Amino acid sequence: MSYFLVSVLQSFLPTALLLGLNWSLRKTPHVRPLIWLTLLGFFAGTATGINLPTSQQWVLFCTALQLTLILLFLLSQLVSLSKVGYFWQLVLLFVAALRWGQTPNLSAITATNVINTDLLLNISAVVAGLILVAFSGTLMTFCMRQLRYLRWPLLIILSLLLLAPLSGELMLVLMKLQVVELTKSLLSYVAKVTNINSLNSYVCAAVLLFSGVIYLIKVVLPRSIARAEPRPIEHRKAVVHYQNSRRIFVITLLLALLTAGAQLYWDKVASQPPRLSEALPVTLASDGLVHIPVEQVKDGKLHRFVWVAEDGKAVRFFVINRYPDKLRLGVVFDACLLCGDQGYVMEGNQVICVACDVRIFIPSIGKPGGCNPVPIDEWDMTDTELTISKKSLESGLNYFSTIVTLEVTDPVDGSKLTNTKAEHRYTFAGKTYFFSTAANYEAFRDNPEKFVKEEQ
Repeated sequence: MSYFLVSVLQSFLPTALLLGLNWSLRKTPHVRPLIWLTLLGFFAGTATGINLPTSQQWVLFCTALQLTLILLFLLSQLVSLSKVGYFWQLVLLFVAALRWGQTPNLSAITATNVINTDLLLNISAVVAGLILVAFSGTLMTFCMRQLRYLRWPLLIILSLLLLAPLSGELMLVLMKLQVVELTKSLLSYVAKVTNINSLNSYVCAAVLLFSGVIYLIKVVLPRSIARAEPRPIEHRKAVVHYQNSRRIFVITLLLALLTAGAQLYWDKVASQPPRLSEALPVTLASDGLVHIPVEQVKDGKLHRFVWVAEDGKAVRFFVINRYPDKLRLGVVFDACLLCGDQGYVMEGNQVICVACDVRIFIPSIGKPGGCNPVPIDEWDMTDTELTISKKSLESGLNYFSTIVTLEVTDPVDGSKLTNTKAEHRYTFAGKTYFFSTAANYEAFRDNPEKFVKEEQ
């Protein structure tokens, strides 16, 4: 699911539904001027948003202007002149496109200066989103011409959906300009209302669905009954009206489901970072080494492992054969110095940093620098197995934050507890011990040799 499809729905769908309500009060507009005004508002608004100065004074002016225009739009709904409808078609689309043009990720529509597959797919997603938006606005007009009593409640709901983030942006810029005092409650309000873009699609889908259900009850079902008209001409008219109204209901329902489904898929699937493959647990053998069969890791795939230290800290590492035609293993921690321990995934023949999406040159894995995974310095390989020492694995403890819950024994009184709940711990002779009470901790700290033998 493309980000650009979802961003178009979030930015333009509330405005399209408002314009649908706007036209439901007026005569059916002429297609040609409506299309030209729509295109003018979209392209002019997008260009303005991209090139708008970022100074706080400009942000204040634009935000206040947008708030004022939406309020004036609501007042204009008391007037049914067609010219007023054309005016708001241009103005509201300009405002929506202006905000869309300020989206930071808009520049990602292409990463190059040439026409490539990514550019074509992203533009197609924008066009598809605009088509869905246009259909939604048109269907809202048809529905509300039959359901006039729902017009004002929906106008208010959709206007509030646009006004809420604008009010937060206005408060934020006033706080930055020190016009309004920065308070915890005000900052909380700003944080909540300026991050509700994902709700736009859900609210608009709910509005479409609600309108469609009421339309079904109040229009479609009565017209279904009206088809029983015995007079031939009236019967044919009743059948046509019923078929048209049923078609409007079905398309409205589909648009509501498409809108909510697209946003839901983006939120739950497409926008989620890549998931790490399961790490295979490894333990130290009696010789103090981890043994991994070479046959298991020589296929060129990323093989992830995890070793759990005595204190429960989980150390992830992976092994990969760096060349397709010869055996040259890269043995590295599943973390980097720049991005932390979010790890790496393999997609196709590329290894990718989950944190920053950087593609890693596979032959360079095992070498330090950049976003490359941190190398494990001391490891050995024979014809049959790869071995890694405890010391080498312990050198990666500081790169990871995951703690695995382990059952441990208090060395003083032999009681059982878990490492994550133990309030007292002490490291002696390279091993971490956990204690159930402060008294046990102090007793061990004062004379550890009494309770354990120092490791040779």
